[in-house]
Amino acid sequence: MKQMKKLNKKKILNFLNHITTTLLFIVLIGMLFIVISSKASGGEPEVFGYQLKTVLSGSMEPDIKTGSIIAVEPGGDMTRFQPNDVITFMEEDGKLITHRVTEVVESGEEILYRTKGDNNNAEDLNPVLSENVVAEYTGFTIPYLGYLVNFAQSQNGAFLLLIPGILLIGYSGWIIWKALREIDSSNKQDTKEEKGNSLIS
Repeated sequence: MKQMKKLNKKKILNFLNHITTTLLFIVLIGMLFIVISSKASGGEPEVFGYQLKTVLSGSMEPDIKTGSIIAVEPGGDMTRFQPNDVITFMEEDGKLITHRVTEVVESGEEILYRTKGDNNNAEDLNPVLSENVVAEYTGFTIPYLGYLVNFAQSQNGAFLLLIPGILLIGYSGWIIWKALREIDSSNKQDTKEEKGNSLIS
């Protein structure tokens, strides 16, 4: 009975070890990917042609929560959008906004969009020129991850990324050392048993 309990305890510990290692590895690789991708592109990280952008306002709640990461698709014909589409556009001060199209306005050869945040009481003050639209929101969002990404892209955050890396390397080294000890111990036990058997024969 005691032996069974020990075996069960060992299985649980091994399972927790695997989970811990996997989580550390995922966090490390994910953060490294985000930082490297954003540095390489000179801005927001990209995955398979989709840009990942951080939303730090609540204007599109409840669909897009404050601090979310969203995926947007850049490029294409920026005059194609219709009411209810969600677009990312650049304001005059260079700030990126993601809001919903409420109306399409044709002014001569130009196409403009009236936009509004779902959580705002009124439409945005200025219509958006189609040439100022940079991407279309795909509907993919991860709540609250934006806070972590913003921090990871800062100097302090990039430095702190070393911590899960060091922990992972140290933990992996300890696991390897432990496994080698067990193999060595098992080999010594086998050698003793062989010697004992040869003496008996």
